[in-house]
Amino acid sequence: MQEFFAGCLRTIQMISIADVIDIIVVSILIFYIYAFLRDRRAGRLVLGVVLLIALKIICDLTGMYVMQFLLQNVFQVGLIIIAIIFQPELRSVLEKMGGQPIKGIKSIASQKRDDVARVAESVAEAAAGLSETKTGALIVIERDTKLGDLVLTGSVIDAEPNPYLIRNIFYDKAPLHDGAVIIRGGRLHAAGCVLPLSVNPDIVKDLGTRHRAAIGMSENSDAVVVVVSEETGTISLAVEGDLTRGYTGETLRRKLESYLTNGSDSRAGGGLIGRIRAKFAKKDETDGAESEGKESD
Repeated sequence: MQEFFAGCLRTIQMISIADVIDIIVVSILIFYIYAFLRDRRAGRLVLGVVLLIALKIICDLTGMYVMQFLLQNVFQVGLIIIAIIFQPELRSVLEKMGGQPIKGIKSIASQKRDDVARVAESVAEAAAGLSETKTGALIVIERDTKLGDLVLTGSVIDAEPNPYLIRNIFYDKAPLHDGAVIIRGGRLHAAGCVLPLSVNPDIVKDLGTRHRAAIGMSENSDAVVVVVSEETGTISLAVEGDLTRGYTGETLRRKLESYLTNGSDSRAGGGLIGRIRAKFAKKDETDGAESEGKESD
């Protein structure tokens, strides 16, 4: 036993700062891979890959040569197969890679806090008014991931995010009411924009095109998307592929300020550590919102 502890002590003494940094970086990488796959259909595919690896080990131990031959050929082209199977997930990762990893560090430093409050208040007030009249709306608030390609699908406005202006855009006789509004840098940047629809097969089937576009936008970027149903007037919020519903003007304003000030992990204190804590913490309270309830748009 004494030799065991002496060996452990020698090992610890041999650890350098580079080793510590290496361990931390690898741990963070593994955590983000797990967090990314946990709530996506890719997680099921990963389970299948793990089962194949386990079967390969069993075949090696028991000498099942036919299965060994088959699995060996499968693993030789395994990387190509995985790339094809995980193509939607890999694309989502690459699209977010530019800004998502450092979002916790710089947060929304490019915007002043009063700009954030003004945007949150204007969007919340507009959404509440649209909800009362059951007017459909789709409002995208850009964060770190730039949405220039989507801006090109609509018309650039570049105006103050006035709630009355937002409501006028989504008036059912207005020419731009069918598209989405994109808010960039604290200003109403464009309207009439076309958003990508989510291809997630696990989404509630009763959700309409507007809600699917909101989820798809949040899956492919770090944007915060507000959607108002034209059927029931329900206000929903899509962030990182999750749709929460049942907001009022006040609860939506508070939630938007939370997301736009410190990102999705504002409760955990922001920054990288905050992001990690937020992943393991329970889901944030949605202030009366219901997660992905059934509703037709």
